[in-house]
Amino acid sequence: MSEQSTGAQPSNPGAPGDDGGRGGRDGASGMDEFGYSQTLDRSIGKFASFAAGISYISILTGVFQLFYFGFGTAGPAYAWSWPMVFVGQLMIALCFAELAGRYPVAGSVYNWAKRLSSPTSSWMAGWLLLISSVVSLAAVALALQITLPQIWSGFQFVGNGSGPYDFALNGVVLAGLLITFSTLVNSFGVKLTTRINSFGVFVELTAAVLLVLALAFHVVRGPSVFVHTGGIGHGQSLGYFGAFLIAALASGYVMYGFDTASSLGEETKDPKHTAPRAIIRAVTASFLLGGLILFLSILAAPNLLDPKLGSADGGLQYIVLEVLGNPFGKAFLVCVVIAITVCCLAVQAASARMIFAMARDNNLPFSRYLSKVHPKHKTPTVASVVTGACAMIPLIVNIGQPAIFTIVSSIAIVLIYLSYLLVTLPMLRNRLQKKWPLRDGAEVGFSLGRWGLVVNLVAVLWGVAMTVNLIWPRTAIYNPLPPFQWYWRWGGVIFVGAVVVGGLALFRTKIRHQTGVRTEHAARPDGVEPDPRPELDLAQTS
Repeated sequence: MSEQSTGAQPSNPGAPGDDGGRGGRDGASGMDEFGYSQTLDRSIGKFASFAAGISYISILTGVFQLFYFGFGTAGPAYAWSWPMVFVGQLMIALCFAELAGRYPVAGSVYNWAKRLSSPTSSWMAGWLLLISSVVSLAAVALALQITLPQIWSGFQFVGNGSGPYDFALNGVVLAGLLITFSTLVNSFGVKLTTRINSFGVFVELTAAVLLVLALAFHVVRGPSVFVHTGGIGHGQSLGYFGAFLIAALASGYVMYGFDTASSLGEETKDPKHTAPRAIIRAVTASFLLGGLILFLSILAAPNLLDPKLGSADGGLQYIVLEVLGNPFGKAFLVCVVIAITVCCLAVQAASARMIFAMARDNNLPFSRYLSKVHPKHKTPTVASVVTGACAMIPLIVNIGQPAIFTIVSSIAIVLIYLSYLLVTLPMLRNRLQKKWPLRDGAEVGFSLGRWGLVVNLVAVLWGVAMTVNLIWPRTAIYNPLPPFQWYWRWGGVIFVGAVVVGGLALFRTKIRHQTGVRTEHAARPDGVEPDPRPELDLAQTS
């Protein structure tokens, strides 16, 4: 056996028909009901839990990063994709809140799938979300390139921005610096991460409210602009609807990651009640503030025909600077940089918990090292470092591609939707088979009640529709700028296919033969401590 484990399959106390999910509101214990010992630092309160979810979603990051793409693709009416995406994502969030009310554990999606479906499906859910989180970290970090040079031209380190690859190369430099910072912070414990994150979220929410008020004061046109297509899509097979589907990527990129509040559940006080509410509040607050910023910015833009609105070096940042002027406009852009920074912290924290959760079950290569918890900081330090290192890969691969932002963002979202489907789909199947929700008398922090089936069905249909829309090989998303190559256009399909096939091959040939809760993380009877010499413990369990 190459990896040390107890030899047992991962604990599944909450599977349909089992008597799991019990646990009081004691914030210092309760992990034994899931088959694990408490090894992480349980110190996150209600606001910090909410902040983790909202910083991953990060309206100031997502809306500012891809506004130019949505507006440039479908014009002002693209804003209607925002409420459309919200409704679909809210259905997923409600399903996740119900699961978080029972299983608030690290690697939320992976652990939920483990209790709803087969070992292969659950491992794939974790694998896809892990890869998507790493790619998302790279995509979020790239957002600095759209904002920092507009605050000060000195942030354009590579060239002057006029070269064909200046924009992409400089974006990689800035992203690399941010990922390095995020890795260091995440490696020094969840307390430091949540303190910085909570401060950043406070700044982000305050700036968002002030920006809404400022834009509302500068409105120069009526809402009729949102019902005109401006001739976009004329002569194309799907007309404006085709352009709208492409532009929906800009909204779809923002509203995900709300499951982070549950992925930090092992480090949260009273997680069965705190995590579900944090999930719902995060996605709802993001919708309200983000939607107001999006709609009001279009109404306040001085000239909707200005090509800068649909350009990566303009976009929403350009509108803010034009409307509010340099001093105030740049102050808001500084807040956007803070939002991008804490978003990276949250994405990396969630990614590290996914690695830790899967490695704890011996479900990754090198699980012995990836599941290690720092003895002083009580955080998965090795997993945080590995996440940061892996996030550099998509940056390097796309370093010579001018459309680096949309390519990396698209791939990240496709994988996210696929991983979410591997939870909502088996959850729907269990509902139809009357195996969910469980009626075992266990404490439940949140329940959908009679609306569960309808909500779950819409969540699945939405997930399927958006997955198809996002992975569809269109040049407008995957290769909008020269050089035009077939492999760029099919990049999403090729990459996602490689991740799925490679993941399945890895699991079927190696991982499934070693899976089992690692000895040092397994729940133990009260008063029994793990053997300080794990190899002896392994010998005894074998």
